[in-house]
Amino acid sequence: MAGFREQRAAVKFCFLLGKSGTETLEMLKTAYKDDAMGKTQVFEWFSRFKNGEMSIDDKPRSGRPSTARTHENDWLFLHDNAPAHTEMSVRQLLTKNGMTSVPHPPYSPDLAPCDFFFVSSNEKRHERKKRRRRCQASQKMNLDNVLKNGIKD
Repeated sequence: MAGFREQRAAVKFCFLLGKSGTETLEMLKTAYKDDAMGKTQVFEWFSRFKNGEMSIDDKPRSGRPSTARTHENDWLFLHDNAPAHTEMSVRQLLTKNGMTSVPHPPYSPDLAPCDFFFVSSNEKRHERKKRRRRCQASQKMNLDNVLKNGIKD
């Protein structure tokens, strides 16, 4: 697919030759087939050129900024010293691709997930299961006694 910048240059060329927007559109469709700019785009660029704006670069748009390589978006690989991360082949791959490997500290509260609530709720769940099993065992023992000895007043 031909780039739109290239097609905008062709539109500017046709404008400078004195062609109309319709003639330019036909020429673009002949040259670029299905990849040609649409009618609205061609006429928009024609109006820009008529207004004296001769740049074929698109105007900057609001929204997400264009991506750039800066120090803010350089990646560091923080691993947890798992065997898969410390293998020689992995370390060579990281070095070859220029990735900086940050060693994992033995313990860091700001990097460690907050396990306190998970562990305490997990322990409570296990305690409830133990209580339920003890209660079931006690009821089973009582029922076995009733079946064995019968009901006594």
